[in-house]
Amino acid sequence: MARNESQFWYYLKKNTPTIKWTRIENTSSLGTPDLLGYNSNNHFFTLELKVVRSGNKIKFSPHQISFHMRHPIGTYILVDDAVRARVCLYFGSQIDDLVKNGLKTKPKAETLEDCKKFLDELTILT
Repeated sequence: MARNESQFWYYLKKNTPTIKWTRIENTSSLGTPDLLGYNSNNHFFTLELKVVRSGNKIKFSPHQISFHMRHPIGTYILVDDAVRARVCLYFGSQIDDLVKNGLKTKPKAETLEDCKKFLDELTILT
């Protein structure tokens, strides 16, 4: 598992070759997710990366929370859960539960392979 968000990004990029990623380094619009993804179904989506090294709490800025509350569809949060040696994918619409319950929130997928499969298969109807 990754040790920090930058290493997590490289790990994700290396292991999801079918998705075209654009890393968003944005200081003008706080809260914007880390990545813009584009899959083989010609579908765009955003992905916020988080790394949890201990406990259940996932740290979000107020801007990140606001972004996901305003954009609950087509936004996802990918968490490197180093404590449990897993990668979890959540819908952006789960932000409130993630803030309140952290990693106790049920993810959409719990392995990198399942996360990759889900993101690869996204379509406009998903």
